[in-house]
This record gives sequence, C-alpha cells and structure tokens, in this order.
Amino acid sequence: MKKSIVLAAALLTGCAGTGTQSDGIVMEEAMVPSDPGISVYVRNKRPSSMSAFSAEKTVLFVHGATYPSETAFDLQLDGTSWMDYIARAGYDVYLVDVRGYGRSTRPAAMDQPADANPPFATTEEAVRDVGAAVDYILKRRGIAKLNLLAWSWGTVTMSWYTTQNNAKVNKLVLYAPVWIRQTPSLVQTGPGPMAAYRSVQMSQARGRWLTGVAADKQADLIPAGWFEAWADATLKSDPKGAAQNPPVLRAPNGVVLDGQRFWGAPGGQAKMPYSATDIRVPTLLIKAEWDADTPTYMASALFPRLVNAPYKRYVEIGEGTHTVIMEKNRMNLFREVQLFLDENHPPAK
Repeated sequence: MKKSIVLAAALLTGCAGTGTQSDGIVMEEAMVPSDPGISVYVRNKRPSSMSAFSAEKTVLFVHGATYPSETAFDLQLDGTSWMDYIARAGYDVYLVDVRGYGRSTRPAAMDQPADANPPFATTEEAVRDVGAAVDYILKRRGIAKLNLLAWSWGTVTMSWYTTQNNAKVNKLVLYAPVWIRQTPSLVQTGPGPMAAYRSVQMSQARGRWLTGVAADKQADLIPAGWFEAWADATLKSDPKGAAQNPPVLRAPNGVVLDGQRFWGAPGGQAKMPYSATDIRVPTLLIKAEWDADTPTYMASALFPRLVNAPYKRYVEIGEGTHTVIMEKNRMNLFREVQLFLDENHPPAK
C-alpha cells in the first residue's frame, strides 16, 4: 500500500517536495541550485529502514545525450526499476537531470524556435550540474564521497567530473562509455547551422535503438509493452514537446556540439575533454554486444588508459544494445554493476 510522507524540513540547499513510500522504498525529490538561474532535478530512493549513510552505499546516476534520467533509470518494467534494484540492495540512490532535460530548468531557448539560439547544455555545463548534485548529496548525508553511475554521454560528464574531484568519488561506473569516435554518431541534427535543441519522434527513437541488431533478433529483444511504457514516460517528461503533432521529445544540442568539437572532431583532431589518466578511483566499464551508439572499440580504447585507477574492470553483455537497461537481458547489467558496487577491495597504496 502506497502512502505519502511529507519531509520534515527543507532538504539543505534544495527545494524539497513530498516523498512517497512503496514496498519498503522511500522516494524524495528536490530542485538543487546549479549555475545562476539553473536548478537541477534530483530524485532519491532508499530503503525505508535506512538510517545510517556511507560513501560506499550512496550512488548518483546521470543520463545520456537525449533522454532524462527517470525514464530509464527509474522506469517500472516488470514491477521494478534499476533505481529500485539498487535501493533494495541497501543503497541510498539518486538520479539527476542536466539542465534542459526532464524536470530540471529548461532555459528560455527551449521556448523559442530551435534555430533562434545556439546549442546549450554542453558537457562542461553538465559537469557543473553534476557537481551541484554531488555537493547537495554529500552535505545532506554528511559523507565525503559517493559512487557515480553514468550512461552514454553521461560517462563523459562523470569522467570529467571525477578527474577534477577524485576525492569526492568512491567508485565510477561507466555504462556504454564514450571515447574517440571512429564511426558516425547516431545522434545527428541535419544540415545547416546547429540549433539550440533537436526534436525526436518515438519512431525515430525505436529505429536508433535497434540499429545494428539482426532482423531475427529484434522481435524478442524488447519485452512486450516495454518500449511503449518508455516512450509514454519519455514524452510526458516534455509536456510542450508532447503537445506537438506528431509528439516529440526536445533534447538540447550541447552534446552534439561537443561531439563535433571533441570526440567526433574530423580530420584527426578528435580528443576527449579530460584525460583518463587523471581518473584515480576504481572504475567499471560495461556495455552490450550490439551497442551501435558506443561501439566496442570505444571501451576497448578507454580501458588501457585507466592506468591510475586502483583497479578496473571491463564487462560486455551478450545480446543487448545501447539500451540494454530496458531489454530482456537488463538483469545481467544490473547484477554486474551491483557486484562491482558491493565488492570490498583493499584500499589503493
């Protein structure tokens, strides 16, 4: 039985909302100040019995280039979400939406025609948004560090943040990690000057999702009703886009701009905005076999560069795509990440 609980006080620097409790999991929400005029949406889930907090048992998730955190990380499929799965393992779990995504501040440019303004929500801005969420969580719980979990473009954001703040990071999990691109990106904005944001129809999203999957493997890859549940939640995260005909999700183009000037730059000029050698925390790279957005060559190139991580691991999941988080083999992803989070290695020398 679900019941509402009201937070007793404002959640530190954030603007507190109400919390809910369901099946032994408490959910709370806050808007956390980032840059002037920008607040980021933060959601928290944890066991209702949890009363002590630690770096080892605290996790923050950030999304990729197009969709907000909640419609993947906290989407109820077959009765549970990845966020619930981690919380039920005894963790204090958070997600954050970068500016322009989900429930975070949508800059004024999103209320104007896309071609009226330049791209926004770059990786550098995303790093600041993540930093605001991290500082909020650390202060709220009275801990010195936490675990970071990122998907796709979020792996660049979290890695860059870690290189600047190793002391605040316990472990780093990079799901579908981005590295120097050797093949065209599946996220394109079309010809002409790059606009502030792009509009994505759900039919386009499904086509991108299944890119690289053999025709005879597509039918049972996504369990019945799961794509529709995700598409519905995703469109609801952008009411103005959903009101268009056909309905769309509007996504900031800062990531596309960064792809062109950093990891996907032409003419042999590609580079990352951070150095992997500056990551000094335990790191997991994990991806799926059929991932066409961040192909295997990316993780394979990043892994040997993590020379200063106290320990590292690279896992590839069979029969899955970039979006294995919402496919039939998603539990393989959940279990491997949980194993990495739970294990207790000796401290680095």
